[in-house]
Amino acid sequence: MVAWHSNRTGGRREALSIRQTLGRLALVGLVLAVVPAGVAFFRANLEAPPPTVILRDRYGRFLAEVGSAANGDAGYWPVAELSDKVVAATLAAEDRRFYTHPGVDPRAVARALHQNRQPGRRRSGASTLAMQVARLQTPTARTYLNKLMESLTALWLTARHGREAVLRHYLRIVPYGNRTRGIGYAARRYLDKPVADLSWAEAAFLAALPQSPAQMNPLTPSGRAKACKRAEGILTVLHRQGRLTDDEHQTALSRLATLSFPKPPSRDESAIHVILHLERQLTTCLTEHRCPELERRPIVDTTLDLELQAAVTRKVRARLHEWQPDGAGNAAVVVVDAPTSEVVAWVGSGDYRAEEHAGAIDFTGIKRSPGSALKPFFYALALERGELTPATVLADLRRADGLVRNADEKFLGPMLPRQALANSRNVPAVEVLERVGFGRTWDFLGDLGLHEGARRGRAEQLGYGMVLGNLAVSLEALVRAYTVFTREGELHDLILYRGQPTTPMRRLLSSETVRQVALFLADPAARLPTFPRMGASEYPFPVAIKTGTSSGYHDAWSVAWSQRLLVGVWVGHPDYRPMRSLSGHRSAAVLARDLMFLLPHADAHGLDDVALPPPRGFHPARLCGLSGKLATSACEHVSLEWFAPERMPQDTCDVHLRHMVDKRTGFLATLATPVSQRLERTFVTLPAEFAEWAASEGLPTLPQVAYSAGAAPEVAARKSLEAQALVERLIPREVSIHIQAPRDGMRIVRDPESPDDAATLGLTAVVKPTTAAVVWYVDGQPFATVRYPYTVRWPLQSGEHRFQARAAYQSGASPWVTVLVE
Repeated sequence: MVAWHSNRTGGRREALSIRQTLGRLALVGLVLAVVPAGVAFFRANLEAPPPTVILRDRYGRFLAEVGSAANGDAGYWPVAELSDKVVAATLAAEDRRFYTHPGVDPRAVARALHQNRQPGRRRSGASTLAMQVARLQTPTARTYLNKLMESLTALWLTARHGREAVLRHYLRIVPYGNRTRGIGYAARRYLDKPVADLSWAEAAFLAALPQSPAQMNPLTPSGRAKACKRAEGILTVLHRQGRLTDDEHQTALSRLATLSFPKPPSRDESAIHVILHLERQLTTCLTEHRCPELERRPIVDTTLDLELQAAVTRKVRARLHEWQPDGAGNAAVVVVDAPTSEVVAWVGSGDYRAEEHAGAIDFTGIKRSPGSALKPFFYALALERGELTPATVLADLRRADGLVRNADEKFLGPMLPRQALANSRNVPAVEVLERVGFGRTWDFLGDLGLHEGARRGRAEQLGYGMVLGNLAVSLEALVRAYTVFTREGELHDLILYRGQPTTPMRRLLSSETVRQVALFLADPAARLPTFPRMGASEYPFPVAIKTGTSSGYHDAWSVAWSQRLLVGVWVGHPDYRPMRSLSGHRSAAVLARDLMFLLPHADAHGLDDVALPPPRGFHPARLCGLSGKLATSACEHVSLEWFAPERMPQDTCDVHLRHMVDKRTGFLATLATPVSQRLERTFVTLPAEFAEWAASEGLPTLPQVAYSAGAAPEVAARKSLEAQALVERLIPREVSIHIQAPRDGMRIVRDPESPDDAATLGLTAVVKPTTAAVVWYVDGQPFATVRYPYTVRWPLQSGEHRFQARAAYQSGASPWVTVLVE
């Protein structure tokens, strides 16, 4: 009984152990079945890298191809339309029962298992298109387990997406050799045609390649021969299937033997920088899925003109070779079609491969000091806001604060906006900035895209530097900002390719304003005396031009535009080294002129070009350049300005006056002056603030009283002054006096190496109305009595000093001004 009980207990234990083992095996089997199926489920997505993009110029010429997958392969073009020939040839070669199986072909699997067991037989993989898609998306070693995963994934892919989507995706990602992926890219790469234009022979040839892309390389004779042999087999299958008639079959076979493969085009070396720029733009666009059309058709027609691009590059290199002895290291150019803002040429450096000059840097995108190149925007904003009119008189005079000077250290006195801008004067530009205000100007520059929206506090930090070039900008941003002048006041993005996503157009200025500014900058006479006639800024056809030179000649700029073109140029050294007197006028403007004459609109000396138009509905008026009023026959410098009908000037010039003088004394003639001694002369009577400048220029000023008694000239002059002083004593009047220089609170540090007689301070006053003489007081004591224009120099003395100017013979005195000399 004991033995029987023991055997019975042992049997139960053995049975329990068997059941547990079977349970574990079942669980393992379930896991082995479920886990791969689950993994396959999550892998069953149709995924591909962004497509490689082919770039063409505006006339369809190959420019470059950009973008490649992480594995270095190119292509991956979406299949928009399924070509019957390509589908038939592909299925004949890779998956003949594609439309009848669920993603895995049982018959092919059985055949493969049978063949693979036979010694000496070629291994068969039994892979369907869906299984190949699974493997191509998740490459793994070829093992039975991985084959199982591919099969499960293929089943899920077909069930989830459908056969047609799987077929399209296969034709998008399958390799065709030479790192080429997808039928669309392969057709373009090897045969230079779209898929829709493939013949039966060409479709069969391409369908043969995926089986063994390395061995059937179309670019080698042996590979091409192997591909043709397999293509013959594919055509035979198609013939047996009834897809080809006898004639079609024979024609395809004969054409297969004569297939030609054009040499793949190479990218243009002159356009490397713009190609890289386009690649960054397109990659961003594709990554952010903002270019649906590009994803469907990855052939981009750019706005560039390859022939013009090459010609511009040659001109840049030639000028750089000429200027390199003067320190120019590199240059950049952007040429734009003015009416459309389409870029037709883009040169980032003279030579991409010139390492000694940092040629690999695209200088169109590097921020540098623009010098005076931003001044047109300040004048445009002031005109737009009504702070200026074409008749406003600006003062190009030495400022009391001494903070702003002109590049030539000269002053041109009263100037209209046309002359002040065309001469690129710093002092009037600062006055324009002060009229508009730092904050408003800063906001406007931000609207133009010339800074990145920094707070207004930055405007206060830059101060007058906004006008003088302290706000660094790139050539690309500058040219884009200038589109407000070529697009009637609207700011437009620069267009590099058709269908490019752009920011919405913004109207920043009226067309009347931008036309005024263009007329200012297209007037060769208005540039005098700073820029000579017949130089780099003058053209035989209408062109507006603005140059800029940064402090120390580190950067030279020029922007020129006509009705048809907008050209931006930068010249400088990559290491920010100063150039030797290479200003914007002497370098960048020269290159801009070279480029303008390269272009078609320069033919026939510009006779076919249209003039820059005046503001719509405006009427012209001849203005005196000194008074800003209607010119008379006495006015020497006259300009034609345009005004709205309701704002036409009404007053005639009162600065230029004609009087008879006594030739013997130079004073006004009287009734006693013999007719033979009378001479008509033109006198200049400027406002008081221009007195010193007028005197320094030797302008003839109207004598205060007439005196002509036949005396010697020096006696007559003395008696005239005495007479004027007597009149002022007898007829008292209030005189307004303001000290122009020095400014109150000025701190002066003496140069210890300068001789004592050279260390002086200029004293200047503005007196209204003019008076016979002014007495300068220093520290409460009379220092000097001076007559018009009331200037004198005071020898510097250490310590704090107070200055005042008083009318000599009438009431009137300036406020005290305090200066510290150290």
